[in-house]
Amino acid sequence: MALKNKFLKAAAEKMPLLIKELEKLYPNAACSLNYETPFQLLISTQLSAQCTDARVNLVTPALFARFPDAESFASADVAEIEELIRSTGFYHNKAKNIKNCSIDICEKFGGNLPDTMEELLSLAGVGRKTANLVLGDAFHKPSYVVDTHCIRLCGRIGLTQNTDPVKIERDLRTILPPKDENPLESSNFCHRLVLHGRAICPARNPKCLQCSVGEAGLCNYFLGKNRLK
Repeated sequence: MALKNKFLKAAAEKMPLLIKELEKLYPNAACSLNYETPFQLLISTQLSAQCTDARVNLVTPALFARFPDAESFASADVAEIEELIRSTGFYHNKAKNIKNCSIDICEKFGGNLPDTMEELLSLAGVGRKTANLVLGDAFHKPSYVVDTHCIRLCGRIGLTQNTDPVKIERDLRTILPPKDENPLESSNFCHRLVLHGRAICPARNPKCLQCSVGEAGLCNYFLGKNRLK
């Protein structure tokens, strides 16, 4: 597909080298949340809002032992859910969303978590970031998880000129199209952006001198800083 947008064309041209470099840096690209079923990943992702994945992983064993599926959550007392997830923060809203989401799954889909973007977005408390994560990691479909790390790195590296997550997802789909032969490529790429954001490129004081992505000439932010020297 020929790209008319010069910025996206340049972004697409460096994607193969960028993917290769991130694969070398972070060979084990995977979601850091622990789960056994797609539904458990959905719930864990909802709990991870404004909370670390490590904390969520401490909470979910007891939570899923008590409520293993959508049916059990749908019939649960919200107060009991709140008590089990209290340490993840914002537990009132999270418990309400989890229960309502579980009710939706039971009423709309017979208790089975759907595997399409449109159907996932019809569930209470489920946005595009959560839906994309579930589609990629649980259902192994092409997905684009645009979280704060992804937003920051896509802007700095030069993969998008947008700041809106939906528009960034659209740009990523353009420069890294879904592939039937490698459906996890885009999902793994987004996971690696998160890992790189945490390790090298935080919001404040990015470690540009330690960044092989920048040294390889693949990061607009890195190149811009060095032009000023």
